[in-house]
Amino acid sequence: MSRARTPPGRERAGRYPVRVTTDAAARPQPVDVVVLVSGSGTLLQALLDAAADPAYGVRIAAVGADRQCVGLERAERAGVPTFVVRPKDFADRAAWDVALAEQVAAAGPRFVVTAGFMRILGPVTLGAQPVVNTHPALLPSFPGAHGVRDALAYGVKVTGTTCHVVDAGVDTGPIIEQRVVAVEDDDTEESLHERIKVQERELLIEVVRRLASEGFSVDGRRVRIGGV
Repeated sequence: MSRARTPPGRERAGRYPVRVTTDAAARPQPVDVVVLVSGSGTLLQALLDAAADPAYGVRIAAVGADRQCVGLERAERAGVPTFVVRPKDFADRAAWDVALAEQVAAAGPRFVVTAGFMRILGPVTLGAQPVVNTHPALLPSFPGAHGVRDALAYGVKVTGTTCHVVDAGVDTGPIIEQRVVAVEDDDTEESLHERIKVQERELLIEVVRRLASEGFSVDGRRVRIGGV
């Protein structure tokens, strides 16, 4: 099976700038984005709600998942095409990566958002177009699946949420933007996570809007929005 190719005009982050036309007189079409989910899809819902406003400038072209989940149901209710690529249906991780990349590429996105997608993406998917993710901690501190728990256990006074470009590691990609959330003395993992989620949803909506409307480029560890 051949490697998924980047659609014409959609450059790869880290190699070429991603350019989005912003000429208001030309009234450009919304920028297509694919969202990948694994669970309840609350971050996806925030994006679906934002994208329902034409002024947002983003169209959720498709929602993909690695399993059947509530997030897919949210997309279907919104009339967004969905697809499922389950790792267990493939001989190995490499084959799954190629199949996922092909499904994503079929939707023609300018970039991809992983919103609670609980899989490490492979090189074919990552090489086809930029991928953006959020994490409930201030990276590079407390990466991984238990960022809120780990931050609370360490005794930090502030934590927060990070939006970053995805690379081959676990929460190691270049940082786009961050928001800080104070840790209260009586916080539990659940109470702290709920406050972080509020900021995480707002951050993701704003970052996706800016990436789509202003364009962005990645130069080493730095992500620059606009001016490309």
